[in-house]
Amino acid sequence: MGVRDVSIEELLDTTKIEWINSTGPESDIVITSRVRLARNLKDVPFPHLLSRTQAEEVIDSVYRAFLTNPVLSKDARLYLMKDLSDTEKNLLVEMHFISPDLARDDRGAVIISGDRRISIMINEEDHLRIQCIFSGLDPQGAYELASRVDDVLEEQLDFAFDERLGYLTACPTNVGTGIRVSVMMHLPVLTMLKQVDRMFSTMAQLGLVVRGLYGEGTESWGNLYQISNQITLGKSEEDIIQNLLSVAGQIISSERQARRNLKGEDRLRLEDRISRSYGILTNSKLLSTQEAMGYISDVRLGVDMGIIKNLKPEEINNLFITAGPSYIQEVFKKTMTPLERDLNRANLLRQKLLR
Repeated sequence: MGVRDVSIEELLDTTKIEWINSTGPESDIVITSRVRLARNLKDVPFPHLLSRTQAEEVIDSVYRAFLTNPVLSKDARLYLMKDLSDTEKNLLVEMHFISPDLARDDRGAVIISGDRRISIMINEEDHLRIQCIFSGLDPQGAYELASRVDDVLEEQLDFAFDERLGYLTACPTNVGTGIRVSVMMHLPVLTMLKQVDRMFSTMAQLGLVVRGLYGEGTESWGNLYQISNQITLGKSEEDIIQNLLSVAGQIISSERQARRNLKGEDRLRLEDRISRSYGILTNSKLLSTQEAMGYISDVRLGVDMGIIKNLKPEEINNLFITAGPSYIQEVFKKTMTPLERDLNRANLLRQKLLR
């Protein structure tokens, strides 16, 4: 069970990750749209109650069900958490294939599609979480693909479903449609102007929640914010998507307006900051993850505003991934001290920007 003849090393090739290398709608502000569907198997205990044997049976049944569709499962890989090192698991988190919670449980697994748009987490909080990531503001596209995967699996598996409540999940906030829709937004100017906290304070009233770069309980590095729906019960998938689209549209307008409003001395100071960040990325000897993310954010803003003309947005998306500590360790194939990581990160980012 599990394709282990192919190393996790192949995931280091970011040219195969669709969302990094394409520019979807509104991609100057919205980096990605993600849809996640939570499902559980009927008459099987929730993952935290499973024995190791039961957990392996769930993995096997989900993987076999996915393989029945040769189109969606083309070049897909199954990775078992128990077979992976801590660095490899953290790499999957950095690349947004799995959650930090799944990385901490060796009874889990993940299926990753050949184009990296689909990942199916198995035995996280629920038996399976179908996740699809698209470039830019395209939650509808991500939902349609996730729904196709859901249909394929539901033909083979018996999901826990209640006629009144909907899909049953381990966490009550996911009961109903089981859908979580999120967008990853790059909001450097609103952050710089200290307007994000006020804007985000109203999110809960709209049924939305704001999280950091890698989801719940993580920090917002690089001016990147995940905005997602909080409740699924009593709402249709279409309602949830439309609500998020509406709010995302308002935030996009606010960030763009804030960028346009920077004139005269303020614009000059921003251009100076962007140029300095590019200079640091192309000349530094040492860079921490958090530092690098901040400078990469500045350069991405410079590209989007036409201040930096020799780089493409896709190239900067790539840097957000390659700056991660686990990515650095996997590329250089060794465990490093924090200082060694910072040295190799600076070297790698410099090479990517100057080649």
